Amino acid sequence: MIDTMIGVDLAKNVFQLHGASLTGEVKFRKKLSRAQFRKFMETQPASIVVFEACGGAHFWTREIQELGHAAKLIAPQYVKPFVKRQKNDAADAEAIVIAAQRPEMRFVEPKSNAQIARGVVFRSRDRLVRQRTEQINALRSVLYEQGQVFPTGVHQMKKIAAFLQQADNGLLALVREECEELLASIYDLTARIDAKTLKLKKLSQQPEISRRLQTIPGVGPLTAMAVEAFAPSMDIFRCGRDFAAWIGLVPKQHSSGGKERLGKVSKAGQVDIRRLLIIGAMTRIAWVGRKPVREGSWLDRMLKRKPKMLVAIALANKMARTIWAMLTKNEGYRDPATIVTA
Repeated sequence: MIDTMIGVDLAKNVFQLHGASLTGEVKFRKKLSRAQFRKFMETQPASIVVFEACGGAHFWTREIQELGHAAKLIAPQYVKPFVKRQKNDAADAEAIVIAAQRPEMRFVEPKSNAQIARGVVFRSRDRLVRQRTEQINALRSVLYEQGQVFPTGVHQMKKIAAFLQQADNGLLALVREECEELLASIYDLTARIDAKTLKLKKLSQQPEISRRLQTIPGVGPLTAMAVEAFAPSMDIFRCGRDFAAWIGLVPKQHSSGGKERLGKVSKAGQVDIRRLLIIGAMTRIAWVGRKPVREGSWLDRMLKRKPKMLVAIALANKMARTIWAMLTKNEGYRDPATIVTA
């Protein structure tokens, strides 16, 4: 029978442990190296081991479970209120145990190795996109100093390349060389981004869940892959709104005295899924100019009353709840316009 809870403050080389009974009585405090920590846990009776959800926590969760212990992850923001006075490793480890023993505490679902691998590819593509944007902005700023103004966007590189090839563009040879180097770097990053995008699209066709999610209007291969890589099991959410709140697509609350005050979107959640859902929602709204929505539908009523960006966020929230319903009920997407009510 498990009667010990161990809070572990992870670090690169030195781990701080705080062991306590399930009633809160302190059993031990230890500072161990990485190798010593593994040996100690091998000899320790089965315990509940709690980590903060940070870098390396998912790896150690799998390692600890293989040793026969029960592992849990807790969000750092839920641990901070339990730190007593001064912050140090020992106080952090103790706070982890105190927070984990709260009956109402919410824990983070551990990720599998396959999820982490897909997340690595996804984040690698995002990093390349940021680097390309930085290079594009640098190129446009250099040309702006030379009196040449070009619109934003990667699709404007053809115009910039055509301008640099002109013999009478008025640029000094040194400036032209630097611009050509930046342009070559942008083309190289674009090729690498396209390769990563193709890899993610192929990966999104492998799991049955990703293929099913792509039947939702506005959900493409990247969004489906992000849901699979970063979202936990949908069974931990009580309803679709809980999943939308986990993503950060619900308004902040400033309610008091029985009076509800709702503010802007919280953005306190998984940023990758939220960003892609909003982009997907904006593409659906952009379709309206070419393919009008059904008269009297929810989207039609919202577009007549609210700004497009607000409608896009509301639509992204609706898409998140649709994702939760499809995955929990193990069903395909059903268009609301085709559902016949009794």
